[in-house]
Amino acid sequence: MDKVIHSHIFTNKNGNTLIREFEGVLSNNPTIKNLDAVVGFLRASGYFTLRPFLDNINKVRVLVGINVDKYIAEAARQGKIFFGAEDEVKEDCLRQIRNDIEHAGYKEEIEQGIFQMVKDLNDGKLELRAHPSKRIHAKIYVLYPDNFNQYTGGIAITGSSNLSGNGLGISEDKQYEFNVKLSQYDDVQYAKDEFEELWKEAEGCEIKADDITANIRKTYLNGDISPYDLYIKMLMEYFSDRVMESDNESTLEVPSGYTKYDYQMDAVIEGYQKLLRYDGFFHADVVGLGKTIVATMIAKKFLQENGRDNTKMLVVYPPAVEQNWKSTFKDFGIDKYTKFITNGSLNKILDEENYDYWNADEYDLILVDEAHKFRSHTTNAFEQLQEICKMPRINQGNIKGYRKKVMLISATPMNNSPADIYNEILLFQDPRHCTIDGVANLTAFFSPLVKEFKKLKKEPEIDLAKFKKLAEQVRDRIIKPLTVRRTRTDIESISRYNKDIGDFPKVERPVESRYELNEHLADLFEKAMAILTKDLTYARYQAIAYLKPEIANGLYDNAETISRSLAGIRKNGLVKRLESSFYAFQVSIANFKQANQNMIDMFANDKIFIAPDLDINNLIAAGLSEEEIEEKLNAKAQDNPKNASFRAADFNPEYIGMLKKDQEILEQMCSDWASVTEADDSKFAKFNDLIKHELFKADRNPERKLVVFSESVDTVEYLAKRINRKDVLVISAKNRSNQFKTIRENFDANYKDKHDNYNIILTTDVLAEGINLHRSNVIVNYDTPWNSTRLMQRIGRVNRIGSASKHIYNYVFYPSREGNREINLNQIALSKIQTFHSTFGEDNQIYSQNEVIDRNLGKLFDEAIKGQQEDRNLELPYYEELRELYKTKRKEYNRIAKLSIRSRTGRNPKQVDGTTLSGDTLVFLKTNFRKVFYLVSETAEELSVIDALKYFKASPDEPSADRIPLHHKHVEMALQKFGTKQDEEIKIQESTQDDPSSRGSQVNTALNLLSRFMVEIDDSDLYEKVRQLKSLAERGVITYISKRLQRIHKNLQSSGKSRMTRNEAMDEIIGMAQKYSSYYTAEESMLHQQETEAEIILSESFK
Repeated sequence: MDKVIHSHIFTNKNGNTLIREFEGVLSNNPTIKNLDAVVGFLRASGYFTLRPFLDNINKVRVLVGINVDKYIAEAARQGKIFFGAEDEVKEDCLRQIRNDIEHAGYKEEIEQGIFQMVKDLNDGKLELRAHPSKRIHAKIYVLYPDNFNQYTGGIAITGSSNLSGNGLGISEDKQYEFNVKLSQYDDVQYAKDEFEELWKEAEGCEIKADDITANIRKTYLNGDISPYDLYIKMLMEYFSDRVMESDNESTLEVPSGYTKYDYQMDAVIEGYQKLLRYDGFFHADVVGLGKTIVATMIAKKFLQENGRDNTKMLVVYPPAVEQNWKSTFKDFGIDKYTKFITNGSLNKILDEENYDYWNADEYDLILVDEAHKFRSHTTNAFEQLQEICKMPRINQGNIKGYRKKVMLISATPMNNSPADIYNEILLFQDPRHCTIDGVANLTAFFSPLVKEFKKLKKEPEIDLAKFKKLAEQVRDRIIKPLTVRRTRTDIESISRYNKDIGDFPKVERPVESRYELNEHLADLFEKAMAILTKDLTYARYQAIAYLKPEIANGLYDNAETISRSLAGIRKNGLVKRLESSFYAFQVSIANFKQANQNMIDMFANDKIFIAPDLDINNLIAAGLSEEEIEEKLNAKAQDNPKNASFRAADFNPEYIGMLKKDQEILEQMCSDWASVTEADDSKFAKFNDLIKHELFKADRNPERKLVVFSESVDTVEYLAKRINRKDVLVISAKNRSNQFKTIRENFDANYKDKHDNYNIILTTDVLAEGINLHRSNVIVNYDTPWNSTRLMQRIGRVNRIGSASKHIYNYVFYPSREGNREINLNQIALSKIQTFHSTFGEDNQIYSQNEVIDRNLGKLFDEAIKGQQEDRNLELPYYEELRELYKTKRKEYNRIAKLSIRSRTGRNPKQVDGTTLSGDTLVFLKTNFRKVFYLVSETAEELSVIDALKYFKASPDEPSADRIPLHHKHVEMALQKFGTKQDEEIKIQESTQDDPSSRGSQVNTALNLLSRFMVEIDDSDLYEKVRQLKSLAERGVITYISKRLQRIHKNLQSSGKSRMTRNEAMDEIIGMAQKYSSYYTAEESMLHQQETEAEIILSESFK
C-alpha cells in the first residue's frame, strides 16, 4: 500500500490529493465559513465531490478565468482598445459548463451535483462569475472565517488544480498536479485581496441560476425524450451527413440520353463520402443497375471538387468492357482528364518512358472494374496495381492528402475466402494502420478469420452455417462500411426507387430442352468424360514440375502450382468443349494431340522449350477469357525472356513416358470421334427447331431479338455457319471492341440510334458483362455455365432497367440417350466443379461433393434467385425513413437534430425477432474512428448495426416509460466493455508488430536480409532510406517489396542460372530504398493518429 505523505504540497500522488486536504481543513475547522476560488474551469464532478464538505460554509464564490486572448486579438484586428467582453465571456463560460454536462462521467451523483449547483446558486450559497478582460491562468483557493484577521485561522492554496475531478485527485488515472498550502496571515490576506480585486472586475459578468438552468435545458438533463425522437436522433447520428447531402443532387446532372434515377443519385452521394473518408470503397451494385454510370458520376464529382486543372484519373478494366467505359466517360465530358488501361497492361503506367500514359504518381483517382480479379496478392497484376494505387499523389488539388482515391467496382468483392477482400482493401488501406471504423489493424482482424476458413475447408463435411457466420463477421465489420450496394430487391422495396423504373422483368425458370444421342454417341460421350477426368495426365502442361531439382533450383517460383494450373485449364476446357458441341471437342482434342506431339518431338531433338511464367492467375486477373488463355497455352512464346532451353536429361525419367501415354489416348480419341459428323448433331437440330418454331414468337419475344451464349468460340463459329442467316452477329474476344457500336445499335434498349440489321447474337462469355443486350428478353445457354454467378451475369445482360419485355426466358440443353434415358450428367457436373477447383485452388470449393453432384441449370438458377432475394441492403429502409422526414417535415427534423447527445429514454418491454428486451439497456457510443452499439443486461454485448436499428426503432406515438434503476450502471458497463476492447486491440496490434510468426515467412526473410545488408552501409542517408524500406516491408504497405527481397535472398543462395552477387544484391536494395522513400515519408504522417475515448451518443432502457 502506498504511504500517504503529509505535506504543504499536494501532487495527487500516494493519496496526497487536494480533495483530501479540503476534507481535512473543512471537517476540522468549523469557524471557516467562506471559500473563494479562482479557476480555469469549473466541473460539475469537482463541485459535487467538494459539496459534502461545504455544509458549514455560508458563501462559495468561484471566479472562472476564461481565455480572453481571442477577444483581445479581435479588438486589435478592428483597431480598437480592448476593455472587456462580458457577453462573449459569459457565453463562453456557459458553453464550457454545457460541454462539461455532456462529457462528464455518466454517474447519477454527478448529475445530482449539477442540479445541486443550481440550487446553491438559487439559495445564494454559491456565486459564480467569469472574468471578462484578463488572461487569468492562476488557480487560487482561499478559505477563511467571517471575521478574518491575524488572530483567526485561514488558508490559501495555489498551484495547478482546477475545480475538477482531475484537479482534486478523484479521477482513476491520477493527473499530476502541484499545489502549495499557505497558512500565514499575510499570505492568506494577500490572496484574499487579490481575489476581491478580480471579483470586483468581473462584476458585470455574473452567471446566475437561470443561466445554468437555461443551459441544462439544452442538454440531456432537460429530461428524457420520446422513444421515437431517440430513434430518429440515432438515425441522424448513424447516417451522419448523407441525408443533408441529398440537397445537392441538382449538381449531379446526367447528359442527354441518360435517365436520372434516385437510387443512383443516392449511391453517388454515399460512395463519394466513403471515397473521401476511407481513400477507397467498393461499388457493388448487382448486375444491371448501372455500376458504370454511378462510378462515372462519382468520378465527375471528384473532378469538380478537386479542380479540373488538378485532377488526373485512371480507369482499369477487363478488355471486354473497354468501349463501355470510354463511351460513358466521353458522354459525361470527363474523358480528357482520364487514361484508360486494361488489367493486363498496368506495366505501361509504371514505365516512365511510356508517354501514352501519365506517370503513376500523377493520378488522383483510380477506378478498377471487376476488382475481384485482383483478389490474389501474388499476381503481377495485383502488385502493379497496388504500386500505382499506393504511390503518393505528386500534385494535390482542392482535396488534400497524399493518398490516391480508389474505387473498386465489383458485384462480388468477396468471391471465396476472407483473404479476397483483405487483398483488395490493401489497394487503398495499409494492413497494420487502417482507417476503417474500429479496425485499426487489418492483418490482426483477418488472420484468425483466414485461419478459421482454412480449418473449416479441411473438415470432411462442409458446414455452410459456419462459413456463413465467418462471412458475416467480414460483412459487418469490413464490407458494410466500405461498400455501396443496391440489389433489385432493394429497388423494388423502396417506393422512391421503384417509381423511377417500374417493375423489373420477371426472370422465368430455365426452359430445359433435351436432345437425344444414339447409343454409339452416348457411349462415346460418357467414355470421353471419363478419359478427360481420370486417364489423361496433361503432362504437356506440367513440364517445369518434372525438371530435376538441381536443374530447377531457383529458376521458378511455385513450379508445381503453376503446372497444376496449366494442366487444370486444359482439362477444364476439354470438359466444357465436350458439353458445348461435338465440333468444338473435335477441334480441341486435335489441337491437344498436336501440342503433345510437339513436346515429344522436342524430346527426340534433345532441345525442349518451356514457358514457365505463364501464370494462370495473372491471365485471369488481366481479364482474359478461358478461350484466350488456351490460345496462350498453345503458343510457344519463344520471345519470352524467361523461356529456357533444356535437355531431355534435365527431366525426371517418368515424364517422357507420361507424354507418350497421353499421346496414345489422344490418338485413339481422335480416331473414335472422326466418324462424328454434322448429321449426328441432334443438339443443333433441337436448337434450330426452337429458332424456327418458338424463340421468335411475338408473345414471348416482342422485339424478336435473341442472345445465344456458349463458352467455346469454336461452337459459336460452328453455329453461325449452320444457322446461315444474314441477321446473325458473331462476337468473340477478337472482335468485341470493333463491334461495340454495332452491338449497341442492334441490342441495347437504351441506345438512341436503334437498328435492326442483326436479330441474333452468337457470343462467348466475353459479352456476359459490361454491355446491355436488353432489346432481347430471350437467352439460349447453348452450354451451361458452371456456376450461378456466371448464369446471372448472362441473364443480367437482358434483365436491365429499360428491358423491353416483362419476362426473361433462358433456355438450356441436356443430352439424353434414345428413349430419353439420361446421360451421366452427374459425372459432367461433378467433373466441371472438380476441374475448376484443381485449376484455381481449393479456396473456391464452398460446396461439398454431395451438394455438387447433381447440379443442373435449374438448380443453379434457383440458388442464384434465392441469393438475390436474401441479398438486401437492410439499412436502406431506415435511411429512407430518415430521408423522408428530412424532405417532407424539415421543421420536425431540425427539432430532433437539436437534441443533445446523451439523450435518453425509457421504454416498455419489446420483442424483436424472438429477442425480448426487458431489463436491458441499449447504448450507442462513438469515437473519432467508429460507431458501436451495445445491449447491456448481465453483461454488455456488442450489436450489429442492423440489430441496433431494429431495437431502437419506434413509432411516433410510442409512449416513454421510466428508465430502469440500473440504467446508469448499464451505460457504464458498455463504456468499460468498449475500453477493454480498445486495450485488447492495441495489445494485438503491438503483438503482431513484435511477433515474427504473425508477419509470415516472406516478410521475415525480407527483414533479415535488410538487417544483414544495413551493417555494410556507411552513408547515413542511404542507411536511413534502407531503414525506411525495412519499416515498409514490416508494415506490409506494398506487397511487392517483401516478395522482391525474398527473391533476392533466394538468388544469393542459388547455384544456378539466377545466382546474384552481394554487390548486385546491394545495388538492387539501394535502388528499392530510394524508389520507395516517398512512400515512407507519406506513410509516417498517418501513424500518429490515435482513437479517442468513446462518448455516449444515446441510450435507452426497457422496463
